[in-house]
Order: sequence, then structure tokens, then C-alpha cells
Amino acid sequence: MKKILIFAFLMIADRIRRMLMRCELAFGLLFLPSLKNFRDQVGLWKAWRAFDHAKRTCPAYADFIARNPKAKVRLNGWTPDFSAIPAMDKKNYILSYSIAQRCKGGKLPMRGAVIDESSGSTGTPNNWVRGPQEREHVARMLQISMHAMLGNKPKFFINAFALGPWATGMCVSSAVVDICLLKSTGPEISKIVNTLKLFGPDYQYIIAGYPPFLKMLVDSPDIEWNQYHITAFFGGEAISENMRDYLKKAFRGGVYGDYGASDLEINIAAESDYTIAIRKLIGENAQVRQQLNGKFGDAIPSVFQYNPMDYMVETNEDGELLITISRITTVSPRIKYNIHDLGKVLTFAQAKELLVLAGVDLSSLPKPLAELPLILMYGRSDFSVAYYGCKITPSEVESLLYGMDDVAKNINAFAIVTSEDEGNNKRLAICLELAEGKSAPQGEAATALRDRIFQRLTEVNQDFRESIRMVPNGYEPTIEFHAKAQGPFAKNDIRVKCRYIQQR
Repeated sequence: MKKILIFAFLMIADRIRRMLMRCELAFGLLFLPSLKNFRDQVGLWKAWRAFDHAKRTCPAYADFIARNPKAKVRLNGWTPDFSAIPAMDKKNYILSYSIAQRCKGGKLPMRGAVIDESSGSTGTPNNWVRGPQEREHVARMLQISMHAMLGNKPKFFINAFALGPWATGMCVSSAVVDICLLKSTGPEISKIVNTLKLFGPDYQYIIAGYPPFLKMLVDSPDIEWNQYHITAFFGGEAISENMRDYLKKAFRGGVYGDYGASDLEINIAAESDYTIAIRKLIGENAQVRQQLNGKFGDAIPSVFQYNPMDYMVETNEDGELLITISRITTVSPRIKYNIHDLGKVLTFAQAKELLVLAGVDLSSLPKPLAELPLILMYGRSDFSVAYYGCKITPSEVESLLYGMDDVAKNINAFAIVTSEDEGNNKRLAICLELAEGKSAPQGEAATALRDRIFQRLTEVNQDFRESIRMVPNGYEPTIEFHAKAQGPFAKNDIRVKCRYIQQR
């Protein structure tokens, strides 16, 4: 009986929400602080309905659940308990069933749907089917979020994400065209520079793209960035605060990230001035880091807020995020999907309490857009390099490189490359791709730079500081410089994510 009542309530609530979304002011009422418990409860109910709907309508998920007989949602009072529901991931679900089987009804929707493709940066690209209702919902939520952050003044949006089959570029252009003047250039520096020069500095610009491309764009000598008011949005990968500061030299309107994935959808969670301030505190204040990180120690996470009425976000025993898209309009349901990102979830109240315990004056923080829960995301669980007992992550290397202006301005990208010699000795190189027209330092200057980079790495990675003492003479890590698109960068494609970890 409770299930019938809850699902009937959700049918009515869906209709009311669709009406409210037409007016952003009215929709904002759902995010009043006093409705926190309501949002959380409705979100759990919607996740339960999404599970039930997927089990009944999606052949792949029905089979997946049938293989787990104890997989049931149980009610504790009026609150669903999802602990018995198995997590799905690329290996046990996406690669185990056909694309059609993973769609509702067991077939591809032949009208109104689009297929996009992941970049394949971690393996073979996968294809994802998205129906009209889910695309419309994601687009409208992105529009509302952008207005909440930047206001309703007219904006000139330049989409520098890769166009073509890739998910982000397609989704972003379709999402913003109704509220912005849009030009979809893709990652083409000359096109973006020419566009800015042609239309001039009198517009409020937004440029969206992958961080490595935005860095290359900022380094372009062909434009006076200080004449323009530009806000940058990035996705696809995290950045360090040093990288953000580097980009803000050109993007005076701010640099903001979005958490999403081709496996799921864009704009699951987003940064704001509030979350960026918290992230900076985590990096600068050991007490804040201890209180918020817990078992994640000294790692510096990206910090986002998300809407619990659209997504249920949990963590497993390995500290990986499990995300449920809590809408029954999703063509290919994702229930407790594990993309293998390490992270944790804090309610807004929990975050405030922990910050106070760390001695933070909450009034010194920017005002949040809404009192929504936070995701602290630490990167892929398998995205690191092992070297003499320590782990080195791309985020650590990026932070130290872009904290050194004399290095940052001369490179386009980096890669952490491991190899073994004939004696099976582990070798490590940080490879740097030189920007156009730049040359590598030589002799003593090269040695000094190498020492400075690895000294910085000992400062941000205490395990590296200890393990470097065990490295035999002659096997110390090295710095390599490569011309553009040469060496480990030969297969890079600026349209997709960089290959930060490689093996020889």
C-alpha cells in the first residue's frame, strides 16, 4: 500500500515540477532551506521508482536483478533502503548486454533519440542512447543552473567541446541554444580568437571546453584577454586550483567545472563560488582537510553540489561513488552505476558542522546557490601510477606544473610515463609537450628544473617523499620535453580527454 501511495504521489509531483520548471523563480521555491527533508525524501522515492521501472521495462536490468535474488528495496518506515541492490558498472552491465537490451522495451527508440559516444580515453568507446525527454530535462536544468550562477543577462556562448559523436559537445550545444547566442566552434583556437575579434568585447562571453584546450587557448598570443569579460566552463576532467588561477588570467568571469560522464549524463553536479572556496580551504587548511576528507587523507578533491531529487548518490565500501539517475524517462536506466570515481557525499548540514569544527567562519564563505548536498570527488580509483611503493596522480602533477609560471606558459600538456628496462627496473618520466615555438631547457638549466619539479612533488605527496629515498642511483625519475604531437603526445586528440598515464 505504501508503494502505491508513494508512486501515485510521484506522478502528481512530476507534473507539478514540469510546470514549475517553466518559471525559474517558481522552480527556485523547491530549493528553500526549509524543504531540505522534503527534497531528500522525494529523491529517495524517485530512485526507488526508477529501480522498479527499470526492472519491469528494461530486459538487461531485469536479467541483471534476476541474477541477484536478494536484490530488493525495503522500506524503513517511509524511507527506501537500497543496500541490497547490486551496483552496475561497465564490466558487469554495459559490456554484458547489447545496447538494445539496455533500453526500455529491449529496443532502440527510432524517433527523437540521439546516440553519442564516449571518448574511449580509458578503453574502447561506448555508445549511449538518450531519449527526447531526458535530453530536454538535462538541458532545462543546465539552463536554470547557468542563470542562477551568472544571471539572466544576454550571453554569447562559444562551445569549444569536441563536436561530432562525442557526448559533451552535442549535449551542451542543444542545452544552451535556447537561452544564449551560440557558436559551436569545437576545439579550434583560431576560430574562437577570430570570433572574439569579430564580435568584440561588448558581450558577456562563456567559453566551454576541456581544460587542456582552455589552457592552450589562454596561451594564444593573438588576443588581448583583458579586454573581454569571459566565463569558462570545463568538463571531462578535474583541474587543480593552480590551473584555475592560470586560466583566470584570461577568464575574468570565473572558471567553473561540471561533474558528469558519458556513462551517465552531463551536469550531475556543479561547482560554484561556494564549493570552490571550500576546495581551497581543503588545500590550504590542514584542519579542514582532516575534517572533510576523513579516510582520504591529504588528497584534494573537486567539490560539487547536486540535486538529490534528480540523482541518488551513494558510496560503496571502497569509497567509490554509486549514482542513480532517478527519472523513469531515461531510455537506458542507470541504477547505482559505478563509474569508479572515488568520492564521498556530505549533506549541506554535515559540511557546515565539519567546517565549524575546523574553525572556519562560515560567514566568510560565498553564499551557496542552494543548501544542496556536496560531492567530494577524488578522481578515478584506478587513475594513478605506482612507483617504488607510492602512488602519483595526474592531479598532483598538474598542480605543481601550473604552480610554476615559467613552466606552465611553455607547455601544452603533460603525461606520466612508466616503463621497465631490461633488468625489470621501474622507470618514471614526467613528459612535457612544448607549446608552439617553445624550446626545452638545456644543460644545467634542465637539471635545475628537474630538481625543482620533483622537489615540489615531495611537498605535495608524502608517499613519494619517502619512496624516492629507495630509488637506486641512476634510476631516478626524469623530465622529458617533446615537440608538439611527438613522443607520448603523438596520439593525443584535443577533441577528447588527454592520456595522462601511459606505459612504454
